[in-house]
Amino acid sequence: MIEDKLKQLNITLPTPPKPAGSYIPVVISGNLAFVSGQIPMQDGKVLYTGKVPSEKSIEEAQSAAKLCAINLLAQLKANLGSLDKITKIVRVSGFVNCTPEFSEQPKIINAASDLFFEIFGEKGKHSRIAVGVASLPLNSTVEIDMIVEFA
Repeated sequence: MIEDKLKQLNITLPTPPKPAGSYIPVVISGNLAFVSGQIPMQDGKVLYTGKVPSEKSIEEAQSAAKLCAINLLAQLKANLGSLDKITKIVRVSGFVNCTPEFSEQPKIINAASDLFFEIFGEKGKHSRIAVGVASLPLNSTVEIDMIVEFA
């Protein structure tokens, strides 16, 4: 069970963050769940803000990406009822708030991808983009969205 795997990894899913704009966190269409972009929020506060590498290190940005992944899972659990319903993580899109010359976005988004692989095994292998952007909502360091298949 996925809940057991989360406990083994010392991960407690938070109450999902509320949307920061005029959208809903998860849209279900058929057997796909489209999860809106999640930023590194905890207890209603953005924990990681600023650009990589000038204001945040790669390691801090990786921690931000992992927190985004946890928030994505929290949104899915709230909407699906159980993460065990997930049959495949289809797509992960990662956005890194960074300086123009920075080119190691994949290294940052790997923190989220690796967590999904660790939790879901083969079902966690997904397609992905990892891009740098000039800014993100609330000056967050990372934003990640995803598409999952469920039964």
